[in-house]
Amino acid sequence: MTSGAFAVAVDLLRKYDRPGPRYTSYPTAVEFHAGFDATAYRARLSEAAASADRPLSLYLHLPFCEQRCTFCGCMVVITKKREVAGRYLDYLKRELAMLGAALSGRRRVVQYHWGGGTPTYLSATQMADLHQTVATHFDIDPDGEVAIEVDPRVTTFEQLDLLRQLGFNRLSMGVQDFAPAVQLAVNRVQPVELTHALFDHARRLGFASINIDLIYGLPLQSRASFGTTVDAVLAMRPDRVAVYSLALVPWIRAHQKGLPMADLPGPEAKVELFVEAMQRLVAAGYHQIGMDHFALPDDELARASEAGRLHRNFMGYTTRAAPDMVGAGVSAIGDVSGAFAQNVKPLAAYYAALDYGEFTIERGYQLDADDRLRRFVITELMCNFRVRQADLWERFGVALPRYFALELEELVRGPVADGLLRINSDGLEVTQDGRLFVRNIAMHFDRYLRRKTRAAPAFSRTI
Repeated sequence: MTSGAFAVAVDLLRKYDRPGPRYTSYPTAVEFHAGFDATAYRARLSEAAASADRPLSLYLHLPFCEQRCTFCGCMVVITKKREVAGRYLDYLKRELAMLGAALSGRRRVVQYHWGGGTPTYLSATQMADLHQTVATHFDIDPDGEVAIEVDPRVTTFEQLDLLRQLGFNRLSMGVQDFAPAVQLAVNRVQPVELTHALFDHARRLGFASINIDLIYGLPLQSRASFGTTVDAVLAMRPDRVAVYSLALVPWIRAHQKGLPMADLPGPEAKVELFVEAMQRLVAAGYHQIGMDHFALPDDELARASEAGRLHRNFMGYTTRAAPDMVGAGVSAIGDVSGAFAQNVKPLAAYYAALDYGEFTIERGYQLDADDRLRRFVITELMCNFRVRQADLWERFGVALPRYFALELEELVRGPVADGLLRINSDGLEVTQDGRLFVRNIAMHFDRYLRRKTRAAPAFSRTI
C-alpha cells in the first residue's frame, strides 16, 4: 500500500483482515464480568468524589427508535409507544439523582453527550425536562462539549431550536449512505434534501461543530456511488466526517441477519470504499483524525490531533481529557476511578434495580497496573498514531524495549516488515499506510487476545 496512490496490496488485506476490537476501551467489553457489581461501582464513585476539582464526562443513553436499521450495532428499543419513553425517563432521572449524590460535590462536566438510539425520539418537553434534571445534579461547563446524536428523518427544526437554547453546541448527524438502493437494503430511507435542510438550519443556529456519520461496507455500495455520497456531504461542508467500517456482528445483533449478505462488498472492495472517501475528503481540505474521522483544519479535533493530544472514550474521539466518565441509562458504560461499569440492558432489569434503590450495574472490570499501561499504549496508537518512549517512562517508569520485548519482536516480523509501523529510539510511529491497519497494530499489546482462544466470535473484522 502506498500513501501516494492509496493502493492496498491484496496480500496485506488477506493477512490483516481478521476479527479484532475497535478499542473504545481497554480491556474491551468482552472482559467485563459480573463480579464487578453495584457495590464495587459505589466504591469507585466514592473514590471519584474525593477529587472534587477534577472535571467529568457524562453520557446519557436514550435507546428509542421508531424503526430498526438493519446495519445497526447499537443497543436500541424499537417502539412507537411514546409512553414507554416517558416511563424510561422517570427512571433515568432517578439514576442521575443517585449519581449526583454518590459523587457528592464533584459536579463540573466538560463533556456531555446524548446518544442512542435516537435522542430526538423524545418530545421537546421531555428533552427540556431531562436536561433540567441533569443541570440540577451537575454543572455543565460553559466551554464544554455538549453534544447530541440526531437522526435527520425524525428531528425537527423546533427540536434543534430547543437544543441550542439548552446549550447544546455539537451535533452528530447519521447519514450512512445517500444511495437509494443502499438505503433500501439497510431499511433507512433518508433523502439528501431532508438532511441538507436540517444541516443548514443547524448552521443558522450557530452549532459550533457538526459531524456527519458515514458507513462503508454496506450492501450494494460501489466506489462510484459512495463517492457521490461523499460529494453530497462535502457540499454541506460539515466540520467533521466519521467514516466507519460496518461492524458486522450478527451473532450479537440478530437483526443484522436481515442484511442481504450476498450484496456485501468483500475485503478488497470494502477498503476501496474507504479509500474513495479518504481521497475526496483529503482533497477537500480535511485532516484524517484517528482511524476513521476527518476534520477541517480549524476544528478543535484537528488541532488536538496535530498537537498529539487527542483522546478517546466510549463517546468517540475527543479533546476533553476528563479523568472519569459516568454513564446513565440502559447499557451505558462508565469509566470511573480505574474501573469500567456497564448498566443492564433490559428495561425491566433497569427499572427493578432502581426500584430497589441500587445502581443498575450488570458487569464491569477493575484495571490493574498492566491494564493501565497497555491502555495508554493502545489509546496513543488509536488516537495519535505513535507511542513515545519518554511518555512511558514519565508516566509508568517503563522502558518500551524491556517491558514489551515480545510485542516488539512480533511487530518487527509483521507490521514493521510490511511498512505499517516504524520503531525508533523515540518509540513507535504508525506510517500513513499503517493507519488502515492500526487496530491490528494495537492488538499486539492486548494481553487478553494473547491469552484466550474463543469458541464463539467476539469482534467484527478489522478491514
